Amino acid sequence: MTAQTHSAQPVNDTPITPVDPARIEAARERAAALPAGQRLTMTEAARKHLERTFADDPAALGLRLGTKKSGCSGFAYVMDVAHDVAEDDLWFDCDGMPIITDPQSLETIHGSELDYVVDGLTRMLHVNNPNIEDSCGCGESFTVRETD
Repeated sequence: MTAQTHSAQPVNDTPITPVDPARIEAARERAAALPAGQRLTMTEAARKHLERTFADDPAALGLRLGTKKSGCSGFAYVMDVAHDVAEDDLWFDCDGMPIITDPQSLETIHGSELDYVVDGLTRMLHVNNPNIEDSCGCGESFTVRETD
C-alpha cells in the first residue's frame, strides 16, 4: 500500500464564511447511508494530529481527502483543510474530526482508514486503502481494483 506525506498547514487569513448547516447535514446523511465497509475512518493518532494541525484555523471544518489523476499508476491522494462543503460531498464524522470527500474520489478510497504514522524522524498521514491494486515504484501514485 502506498503512503503519501502531507502537511496540511492552517490558513490564518481565510475569512470565515459560515457553511449552510443543511448542506453539512445532507453530506452527513449521504455518508451514513453507505454500508459500514465503504465509509472512511481514521485512527485516534490521525484525529489528534489533525486537531493540533487545525487548532489555529477557526474556519477549518475538517480534512478534505480526495484523489486526482496523477503519476505513472493513475491516482494520487490530495489532502487539505476543508473550509466548505459542496452540494454532493460526503461528511464522515470520525470522533469529532470530519473527513470530507467528493463522490468521484470516494470511488477510489471507499473503506479507507487515515492514520498518522511516526517512523523515526518521519511523520506522515497515511491512507490505508483496501482498493489499491498496484502502485508505482516511487510511491506517488496508485491504481485501484476495478469494481463491477
